[in-house]
Amino acid sequence: MSAAPAALPPLEGLPVLVYSLGIEGRDLARWLIARGARVTISDTRTGAALAAAGAEPPEGVERVVTGQPLLDPAGFGLVAVSQSILRYDPALVRARELGIPVTSQMRLFLQLCPGRTIGITGSSGKSTTTALVGEMARAAGIEFVLGGNIGEPLLARLGEIRPGTTVILEISHTQLQYTDRSPNIAAVTNVTPNHLDQFSWDEYVGLKRNHIAHQSRGDAAVLNADNPVTRAFMAAVRGRLAVTSIEGPIELDGACVDGGEIVIRRAGRTTPVVPVGEIRLRGRHNLANAVMACAIAAEAGWPVTAMARAIRTFAGVPHRLEVVGRAGGALWVNDSIATSPERTVAGLRSFTEPVVLLLGGRDKHLPLDLLQEAVRERCRAVVCFGESGPLFHEAVRGLADVALLVDSLEAAVDAASGLARPGDVVLLSPGGTSFDAYPNFEARGAHFRQLVRALPGFTEEVTP
Repeated sequence: MSAAPAALPPLEGLPVLVYSLGIEGRDLARWLIARGARVTISDTRTGAALAAAGAEPPEGVERVVTGQPLLDPAGFGLVAVSQSILRYDPALVRARELGIPVTSQMRLFLQLCPGRTIGITGSSGKSTTTALVGEMARAAGIEFVLGGNIGEPLLARLGEIRPGTTVILEISHTQLQYTDRSPNIAAVTNVTPNHLDQFSWDEYVGLKRNHIAHQSRGDAAVLNADNPVTRAFMAAVRGRLAVTSIEGPIELDGACVDGGEIVIRRAGRTTPVVPVGEIRLRGRHNLANAVMACAIAAEAGWPVTAMARAIRTFAGVPHRLEVVGRAGGALWVNDSIATSPERTVAGLRSFTEPVVLLLGGRDKHLPLDLLQEAVRERCRAVVCFGESGPLFHEAVRGLADVALLVDSLEAAVDAASGLARPGDVVLLSPGGTSFDAYPNFEARGAHFRQLVRALPGFTEEVTP
């Protein structure tokens, strides 16, 4: 990669302040303690909230401060930060003013990892693409590690990674706040308005651009030619460029849809991978994910047979258009990962059946016009819930036959069970984050599963 990593100060005996007792914070604390650092952890959540999340301090932490603003970093020799702490937080502004080095889990991992790294980011599709690339590696018999934003304690796994290991990383925009390294193969699925409650549009695009900014000539970038923002990134690629498209053939190397098949293009030669009809995942957005995964696998040098085998067997990941089962003759689907209106639109467009949509959570201040259009076209009924329930209810009222407003997910499932008819799809695709009532979208999806499985007449159904 392009430049030497910023050196850490000597850690033996160094007082280090770790912001957050989450997965990344605990991983950082263990790694620092193992190298002799004296670690203090600061987390704004209360002790009760942390206990409910199972966030216990690692052995060897000298001090834990919870339930108050982040500690002032004065007097510490290093600040190690979880991605949940935004770079403009007053505590980090203060650290920079004091000249205290700031690092993060992903920053350290990319600096220290001895293996080849594949990093996948994007406004949507990164989780599914990352998981599918992992399945392709498995089918190819590649020694690999899967981690990153999906919750793996990355630093704890450094000891098992050798130069011949491939590390496949899902990387979020918040992790990209602190990185000064880019993966050897860096892929961007798309960049669309998202997280505008955290950053301006220009700041958000800049974070995604940072994913490829530190590559060298020996690295490769895989970019979506169908997305105008990632298309604009192409001019900044320092190494090899590969592109993807589901709209038709491509002129550059990469992967695309051509003649009803996913094909790989490399050195002017086109190789079929799999017919589009054999993909198990629903929706054009998942077709784009499969094409992106093939382009990444091609850059990694894996055989087409492994790509095809993985695509034919991969049924998706939890909370992403995950079929829970049937109740009342309707199919109940968990798409809790849909934390933006755009993702809800993609979910709705994955079904031809009439949809009863569960919409709610915490608002991210994103446009609702495309969601309104999709509701008008696809939904027979909408049940709005949670903190943003009134906002969504106002936006969709009159666009479906029925639009209800309730307080909670429990009430939304109960209302939907009364509205659903045989042949309907009841879709939890909330369009907002989970943080009004749940610690993450996984907890919200798990609660939805539990509620659906308790409905009268519930039966399991395998994802198509």
